[in-house]
Amino acid sequence: MDASKAFKKSRTTIYEAIKTGELSRDHDGLIDLSELIRVYGNPIGVQSSTRTEHAHKDVHVHVQSEIEHVLKDQISLLKNQLDLANQREKSLMQHIEDLTHRIEFKGQLEQSKTELDERKVTTHSEMTGNSRPEPEPKHDGLTTPVEAENKRIPVPEHIEQEPEKRGFWSRFFRPYD
Repeated sequence: MDASKAFKKSRTTIYEAIKTGELSRDHDGLIDLSELIRVYGNPIGVQSSTRTEHAHKDVHVHVQSEIEHVLKDQISLLKNQLDLANQREKSLMQHIEDLTHRIEFKGQLEQSKTELDERKVTTHSEMTGNSRPEPEPKHDGLTTPVEAENKRIPVPEHIEQEPEKRGFWSRFFRPYD
């Protein structure tokens, strides 16, 4: 009866809502206020007390300050991560630059080495009178030296065939030959 007055609904409407399952009763057979608010909204003519309004405002302010605190922590964390990423990028860029200089220096070294080798060949050919230089043998010590003679192992013409090997079970079930 109180529910019908507070929510301006007839008793039959409330009973129909219970019957259809729109509203549910507690274990003691009564309808909970939260259940009525869920289905019909806030009761008509009932104003929330100033006490609940203050509590609601306090909770809102507390939640807002917690959110601000969490966001400030996240911002500082992200700033630290950004600083670390910038330091890594700077270090890697320096490393790339060093490697580029090494590659350029190695190219210059190889170029000067080939020029030096060409000079040696021309001075050697001028001294011997040979216009065609002989290539120097390159032996890096990693491969087997090639022998001048190809040694063959003699293979006998007739090879005796080995007897067939017998398995474990054939020793017991097959007669011995």
